[in-house]
Amino acid sequence: MSEHGEKQFKPNTTVAAIIHHQGKFLLVEEQEKEHVVFNQPAGHLEENESLISAVKREVLEETGLTLEPDYLSGIYYFHRPDLKLYFLRFCFVIELQQWLTGQPQDDEIIDTHWFTLEQIKEKHQVLRSAMVLECIEDYLAGNKIPLSQLKSNL
Repeated sequence: MSEHGEKQFKPNTTVAAIIHHQGKFLLVEEQEKEHVVFNQPAGHLEENESLISAVKREVLEETGLTLEPDYLSGIYYFHRPDLKLYFLRFCFVIELQQWLTGQPQDDEIIDTHWFTLEQIKEKHQVLRSAMVLECIEDYLAGNKIPLSQLKSNL
């Protein structure tokens, strides 16, 4: 007899942060296998961790910045056929009131960079996934989901 849900499909749950100030977005330059790619600070939800705690941890690890999310801009279901993986991504927004410089703590992160939307579009070939640009465009379209809509019993 198997445990409930043991054979049930489970997508990878990830969090990401759009960090914005005066028309620029903070992206991380990171190593993904043999390629260098650009991404929002992002990563996987860990056991016994709320979504908000996860995004705060990922932002700290990948940028060195201790920041609080303001709201959620979208929830994305994404398939990476090259990896044969499915992702459920919760994208948070952090609006900064001043310029901040990050100092990555994660060894896979090479550096942090501030880019305009046009600069990000020019890098479309080296974005970690299509979700990077899609999340930014949804943010710019004004998508706002209050953090109070996220419920957790942790």
